[in-house]
Amino acid sequence: MNWKGSARVRWALLALLFVSTVINYLDRQALSILATTIQRDLGMDDPAYARVVQLFLFAYTIAYLLAGRITDWLGSKVALALFVGWWSIANLFTGLVRTAGELGAARFALGLGEPGNYTVGSKVVSEHFPPQERGLALGIYTAGAMVGATIAPPLIGGIAVVFGWRWAFITTGAVGLLWIIAWWWIFPSKPRGETAAAVPASADAAPIKSEGSLWRNLLRDRTMWLLVLSRAVADPVWYFYLFWFPKYLNDQRGMTLVAVASLAWLVYLAADVGSIGGGAISSGLIKRGMTPVRSRLVAMTGAAILAPLGLIAAFHPPLTILFAIASLVAFAHLVFQINISTLVVDLYPSRYIATVFGFIGAGSGLGGMLSTQVVGKLVAGHQFDRTFVLMAMLHPIAMLLAWLAVRQARHSRLIQSLDGNAVQATPSA
Repeated sequence: MNWKGSARVRWALLALLFVSTVINYLDRQALSILATTIQRDLGMDDPAYARVVQLFLFAYTIAYLLAGRITDWLGSKVALALFVGWWSIANLFTGLVRTAGELGAARFALGLGEPGNYTVGSKVVSEHFPPQERGLALGIYTAGAMVGATIAPPLIGGIAVVFGWRWAFITTGAVGLLWIIAWWWIFPSKPRGETAAAVPASADAAPIKSEGSLWRNLLRDRTMWLLVLSRAVADPVWYFYLFWFPKYLNDQRGMTLVAVASLAWLVYLAADVGSIGGGAISSGLIKRGMTPVRSRLVAMTGAAILAPLGLIAAFHPPLTILFAIASLVAFAHLVFQINISTLVVDLYPSRYIATVFGFIGAGSGLGGMLSTQVVGKLVAGHQFDRTFVLMAMLHPIAMLLAWLAVRQARHSRLIQSLDGNAVQATPSA
């Protein structure tokens, strides 16, 4: 397969995906950065804040199931323009809310749009990138999330301090609407990723004939469900550091909004390194002769060994050590997340990758939604320490589920019927 002919297109699209992911996380992170300020202004207690976060995650989870299928139906160009437009308008409305109920409705709407960024991203990577570049490609565009989370504290905090918290949402929402113009202009009218020139012929050699057959195969696929569970178990760690860690610094460590804005970005910078580094690790292992699937598992195992060190945060270390530990956990989680996402792209054919990825992404949202309920109760009871202990246990369990998924993939009818060589003979160079 000659991938060089579409190099300029695929890297341009990857750059745009990187920017859309930055915007995605700016819009998402703004609430946690301004949580204490918004709670005070709208008269919300901690359980009410937790319910708002849960509304976002509930919508996010349900939307993942639909976003994947919509992406496969409409194609990447149209689908992502619609998704970004929807969530940007929802973010604009967040800046106009007057009650906790309105805030919950606005964040629910945001959750309906945001998953589309990742279903489209997986499809673009599957269609445009060879196996030895997929990990790095996913790492680069996913790093946009970490860049967004990294710049969110100083940017969102700065806008809120100067103009008020409402303008933080209005400004970032407007940026998303401007991004759509660039995406529509640069994306080719006839996407190369959806032609035979960009996809190995074997990947789509045996398409499922009906929508009903596709859903039956998906719902019976044990590999997919194990991957769903793996994401559901691992991703609450990231949701905790995303939605609750800034609040922990405010409420438990006595840091002001300005102090959080000036230091919390360090944790998300470490996640940036994990995102790109995690993809580079598995890509490097492939170049040394390791099969793509095994390279992803090796990288994930290393991450699952590092992440439990977050337990140290439960013992109230000095802020310097706390930030170092939180940064290490963020790094490890992104190594894990990038490689399990790339594993999905390795195993499943591009024709249905967004749909499959939607299911697995829904596992992430479900895990985050359930864990937020638990974390909200612990925080309300002033038990942040137990939360850090709980988070430290999750990655090893998720790793076990991922290993079981790969073992099961060798017997998966869905994978064999669509791409029978996905596990055993995925190209390694």
